Amino acid sequence: MSIDGVTDLWDKLLGAQPDPPGVLVLLTALAGLLAVAIRPVWRVARNAVTIAHEGGHALMALLTGRRLRGIRLEFDTSGLTLSSGRPTGIGMMVTLLGGYIAPSLVGVLGAWLLGGNRITLLLWLAVVLLLLMLINVRNVFGVVSLVVTGAIVFVVSWFASPQVQAIFAYAGVWFLLFGGVRPIFELQGLRRRGRMPQSDADQLAHITHVPALFWVGVFLVVDLGALLIGAFLLAGQWLPQTTG
Repeated sequence: MSIDGVTDLWDKLLGAQPDPPGVLVLLTALAGLLAVAIRPVWRVARNAVTIAHEGGHALMALLTGRRLRGIRLEFDTSGLTLSSGRPTGIGMMVTLLGGYIAPSLVGVLGAWLLGGNRITLLLWLAVVLLLLMLINVRNVFGVVSLVVTGAIVFVVSWFASPQVQAIFAYAGVWFLLFGGVRPIFELQGLRRRGRMPQSDADQLAHITHVPALFWVGVFLVVDLGALLIGAFLLAGQWLPQTTG
């Protein structure tokens, strides 16, 4: 690739795209909410939340010095991240905390990038993160899920028009912000029926001797806070246009 080509690629990656229409931000918010609220859609779209969830476990394990042994993504949208190290202590605690808050925090990061109109950068970062996660996946469905997801994001980022990229990016970020909250209620519902005795919250309770319900509450507070922050960041894309 020539120097001019590298420069053009760099400008495309780091350059800011035009402000999206205010109605686009609102409609993609509605689309993200409906994808979470409508059960048949959620059953499929939840795979994206699971990818972020397991990615959160994996990242926290690496940041705390644990050895990542592998990630599994299952057809039923469940997942498992295995790491080795001390079974107790701050490293294990942070690793367990990383899962249920990861989708919402990724949504906030995405909202921050969109607030600066860095749509292409957001999409390319998503591709890079999916590729890094792919290296550590240990089952066939997980590989297929990440390859398909990454391919879709790459095709949109490379071939789609700026308008389509904006719709895709905003809908995805809104979905993560809304989609990070619903699994907390699902988690507590399963715990209440005794169907998830080894949940992240229960493992945290075992390590810290603090009730699991407290950790469920921590997940919920963080994710609701992330939703509010993300919505505030994205609202800046349409409030000035609607009031001016």
